[in-house]
Parts: sequence; structure tokens; C-alpha cells
Amino acid sequence: MRPRLVLTLVCVATFLVYLDTSITPVAIPAINADLGAGPTAAQWLLDAYTLGFACLLLTAGSLGDRIGRKTVLVVGTAGFTLASVACALAPTPEFLIGARAAQGVFAAAVVPLSLAVTAGLFADARARARAIGIWGGTSGVALALGPLLGGLLVEAAGWRSMFWINLPIGLIALAGLLWTMPAAAPTGGRRPDLFGQTLFVLGGAALTFVLIEGNHHGWASPLILGLLGVGLLALVSFVFWEIRVAEPMLPLKLLRVPAVAIACVVNFLGLFGLYGVLFLVTVHLQGTLGLSPMDTGLRFLALFGALGAAAICASWVAARFGTRQTMVAGLLCVAVGLAGLTILQTGAGYFGYGWALLLLGIGVPLSSGVVAIQAMMGAVPPELSGTASGTMNTFRQFGAVFGVALAGILSPFQDGKVTSLHVTFLVAAVAAAGAAILTAFVLRDRTPPKAPVPATSARL
Repeated sequence: MRPRLVLTLVCVATFLVYLDTSITPVAIPAINADLGAGPTAAQWLLDAYTLGFACLLLTAGSLGDRIGRKTVLVVGTAGFTLASVACALAPTPEFLIGARAAQGVFAAAVVPLSLAVTAGLFADARARARAIGIWGGTSGVALALGPLLGGLLVEAAGWRSMFWINLPIGLIALAGLLWTMPAAAPTGGRRPDLFGQTLFVLGGAALTFVLIEGNHHGWASPLILGLLGVGLLALVSFVFWEIRVAEPMLPLKLLRVPAVAIACVVNFLGLFGLYGVLFLVTVHLQGTLGLSPMDTGLRFLALFGALGAAAICASWVAARFGTRQTMVAGLLCVAVGLAGLTILQTGAGYFGYGWALLLLGIGVPLSSGVVAIQAMMGAVPPELSGTASGTMNTFRQFGAVFGVALAGILSPFQDGKVTSLHVTFLVAAVAAAGAAILTAFVLRDRTPPKAPVPATSARL
């Protein structure tokens, strides 16, 4: 096996998955206009992907531990590529939403397994830290390029081109993985927890439907109240089932490890704030100010440019200053950035909120990205690395799901102000500050190896 080549191919697959999380929002008005989508379709186009992503991450991680990481990673990459073609050919909003959900399902196989493969490529601790840093930097760069690339493609070739671009990239990654990556022996013997998975999907999907469709159907309607009860009952039953079953989908002992628990919490909060802001600011820029997709992408440059740069440098910063200090600093940046968005008005100029987007972009990778991943991976045994990765990414993606869903509830701008949004940003800022305090007092900072160079210039 050639570790550097495998790492490159794994990062290509990861790039593809994360690109589709940030490339789509700027195209939503064009998609709605072309397909005649309804008022909640914008939220479903984002949340169908992240919901499918979130609901199957745990199963994908444990399945990789059981039947082999290469098998699951290859199936995920191939399925994601085919689902992207289905998105590009979608004739109706419902078909597109279904294809986006399929993308998310297969993305769930790529992310935890790509991280687990990356963590296992190198025995040396510093080389492993660099590899994880490159993996995290790849996702950051993909997120940074998404809005700009999406705006450019929509204006130049239409919204379908955003999905066609996945075809050649996916085929390259798939062929490379099949050729270079050996079929490693499974590392765990746990059987899939199908009943637990069913409860988890049912609970997550029901609550997401309630949040997205509540305004449309009425919060007191029998449908919404019934699904709220179903969702809560399913999730409570899931917890009790996982406690009793011999081979759970989510080993609750993982959440008793402080590094894992903190990684899950900060990843949820980081993506909740990031995707809530992404949805709301997109609505503001295109719906209220009438900007084009390309102009909207440019307005996100501060957010995603900072996010990409911080993701690349996060591993080096953590090695230089310590994991705990880096995560606390990142959470404080997130808190200040979200608090800064409480001054947002419908007539505000870019510089009135651009600095807050910049801080948010810096803070998310330092708190909930590769730094939290390194802290978590160093605290769990190798045989549970896939499951631990799936657990953390599940919290991460549900943060994105609920961020978009709640943002949609509060998206209307009224009387030149966004008072309800101010409350949302302020609550999220307080939660991020609370997570910073929790991290400072609970997380034990491991003594890092000598600081590696930033991921862009690292040689493995």
C-alpha cells in the first residue's frame, strides 16, 4: 500500500462529499424557479442531504469496522457519484429531494470510513496528526470553494452543472481506491443494530419534518403534533434499546469518554451555527437584496475563506498551543461571531456583518473540526475508531439539520429588522460560550508532538 496515494484518494472522496454541503445553498433560488418548488423545498434540499448523512453515519462506521473499511468506502463513493447523476437529471422537486437524500446516505459511508482509514495509514504519531490535518483541511477547502464554485456554475451553465461536476471527480476517486487500497481485515465483530438504526432514523426524520413543515401545516395540526410524539418516542426508545442490547449501534460507553462527549457537543454546536447562518444569510442576500448566485458566493468569501484557512492550519495550531486551548479559542470565536450577527439588519452593508462571518469561519474548524477529531481519536481504541468517528459526525450533521430547520422557521425579515433571528443567534452564541467553559474545565489536554508544518506544505 502507498499511504500518500491512498491519503490523496481518500481526500478526493471527502472533498466531493463536503463540496456538496456548501455548493447547493446559492443555487436554491434557481432550482426553485426551474422546478417550481414550494416554500419549504429550499430547506428540504439542504436537509434531505444532511438528514440522510446524519441518520446512517453510526451504522456506516460500525459496518466498516465489521466488514472492512475499503468495501464500505468504495460503495459509498460509487453510490454518491450515481446519486449525483440522479440529482443532475431530476425532473421534479420531489425527485431532486429524494436524490439528495440518497447522496446523504452514501456520504455517510464516505466520511467516517475516510477518517478511520486516514488515522490508520501512519504508525508515527506526528505523521498521523499531519494526515488527519490534511483530511480536515480538505473538508475545509471544499466548504470554502462551494459557494464560489456554485455561484459560478449556476450563472455559467445552470444549477444542474453543480451535480454533473461530481461525476468525473467521483470516478477518479473510485478507480483510484479500487486500485491502490488493499482489502484490510475487519477490525470488529459487532453485528448491525437494525432495530436501533430504525428507531434512530424514524426519530430524526420525524423531528426534522416537524421543524421544517410546522409553519406550513400549523404547529397545532394533528400531523405535526403526531409526528412530534412519534419522533420523541422513537428517540427515547432508541436510548433505552441501546442500553439493553448486547451489540448497540451507539456504544454509550463512548459518550462517557470526555474527549468523545466534548467532540460531539462542539461539533453539533459548530454546524448548527454554521448552517443556520448559511441558510439565513443566503435568504437575506438573494431573497431580500436580490443578489445573483455569484455575488452571493462572493459575500460568503469571508466565512468560507476563513474556514478553509483555519481548517488547514488547525492541526498545527493545536500542536503549537495545545488541543484544549485551541478548542476553547475556537468556541469563543464562534460565540463572538454569532453574537455579532445580532446587529444584522435588512439594509446592513457587507462590512457590518462580514467581520462576524470571518470569526465564525475561524472558530468552527478550531473547535469542531480536526482538533476535536484528534482529541477524540487519541482517546478511543483502534477497533472503535470507525464507530467513534460515526458518532461524532452524527452529532455534527444533526447540528446542520436542526440549524437549517430552525433557521427556516425564523427566516422572514419584517419591518427592516430580523428580531427573531437576533434571538436565535444570541442563544447559539451563549451555547457556544458555555461549550467553551465546559471544554476548558473537562477536556484534558494531551501533550502534543512537535508542531508539524501546516497541512498545505506537509510532506508525509
